[in-house]
Amino acid sequence: MAAEIRESTLDGRPEERPVILLVEDDANMRELVASILATLPARVISAKGAQDALAILEDTEIAVVVTDLRMPGVDGMEVLRFAKQCTPSTLVVLITGYATVESAVEALKNGAYDYLRKPFESDELRHIVERALEHYLLSRENLRLRVANRIYYEEGYGLIGRTTAMENVRRLIDASTPYDCCVLITGESGSGKELVARQIHLQSRRKDNRFIAINCAAIPENIIESELFGYQKGAFTGADRTKPGLFEAAHGGTLFLDEINNAPPPLQAKLLRVLQDGSFYRLGDTEPRATDARVLVASNRNLPELIERGQFREDLYYRLKVVEINVPSLRERRDDIPMLTNYFVNRVTTQLGKKVKGVTTQVLQAFMRYEWPGNVRELENLIKRMIILTETDMLDVDVLPPELLKAPEGLSRALDHLTPQSLEEIEAYFIAKTLRETKGNRGLAAEILGIDKSTLWRKIKRYRLDE
Repeated sequence: MAAEIRESTLDGRPEERPVILLVEDDANMRELVASILATLPARVISAKGAQDALAILEDTEIAVVVTDLRMPGVDGMEVLRFAKQCTPSTLVVLITGYATVESAVEALKNGAYDYLRKPFESDELRHIVERALEHYLLSRENLRLRVANRIYYEEGYGLIGRTTAMENVRRLIDASTPYDCCVLITGESGSGKELVARQIHLQSRRKDNRFIAINCAAIPENIIESELFGYQKGAFTGADRTKPGLFEAAHGGTLFLDEINNAPPPLQAKLLRVLQDGSFYRLGDTEPRATDARVLVASNRNLPELIERGQFREDLYYRLKVVEINVPSLRERRDDIPMLTNYFVNRVTTQLGKKVKGVTTQVLQAFMRYEWPGNVRELENLIKRMIILTETDMLDVDVLPPELLKAPEGLSRALDHLTPQSLEEIEAYFIAKTLRETKGNRGLAAEILGIDKSTLWRKIKRYRLDE
């Protein structure tokens, strides 16, 4: 089930527990505080003085520093300044037996998260550090999402293609992103519906918050409601704790419901309520909860036909279809195949560490003839398979599946006046084609190709396209 609930991540590695650094020169106090902090979901490192703490801060990413203010030599205020210098996101809690208004104000001005006076209650310390940990993890999550979004754009991982069909998709994405309306994304499996949803999220005001995707077809009917709405402890057999749902997890961000056509009738009714007034109930709870998650949905089936058969609610359909974006199949935009091929070869060779320059003319022509029932996803997976199997620097027909070799010639599209032989020639082909279509207007051509004018000028010279 976990594989069907997807969230934007930089990689698939499990994150280590955050680290709390305890700085206390008194051994008894250090042992007492360490025992209190040991109950928190973090790893605790102890330092018996400020000098040890400074060395640890230089070499280790620390989430929260809990430090005594007055210590021999370097004091806690210096630890605070050094911690913020090393990692601005590190939070510092100061503990002292000599608290004054002036020292508290100075600590907060220097960036302390909180200030605790001795003697203190164990619960008070635990609560302050627990809040600091939550604040740190939230800040790190926001940073991770911003980095993930930047990588997403820098790698060009998006909607590739310059056909009219794809330009229409982009136009609808641009029109819908400023508003928090529902968007219904339709199209065949593998055509890129989730990419459209991610692009809407990344262009919206919610881009720094979570994007969570769930496949309604992959989760059993008796579980999907608890995944979306959460449940209270004791709501059903096995509910030994309270669990928030994905509507709460996506608060402030975007929740993408893939294959909404498979949502069971009870779930459809609850989704309608959420969309109408932004509230829902956890299973086993009597108190309504509010959510600020934007809902995007996708369907690979014709929803009006399902409505006629009584399998989908008509009122829900019209709530979902504020904006509808139909993602074309790959066979409906064959002219994008050379560009997609170029992109996937570059991407996969980088991932696998292989040196493949491109595809042969015969392979590209086979790609242009094939029907692609699995759409862009099938093309990507096929290129990955071919790169794994090839022993040369060009993908040739020897690693091409038999079904592509048998594709009928009648489906072939002419590749204009140039038949590309490699990735460089594919690039040259698209530059030349764009220059012809813009009647030599290099500024417009550069804008269409997504490059600046100086880059276009260098590529024109490199490929001798001005001769």
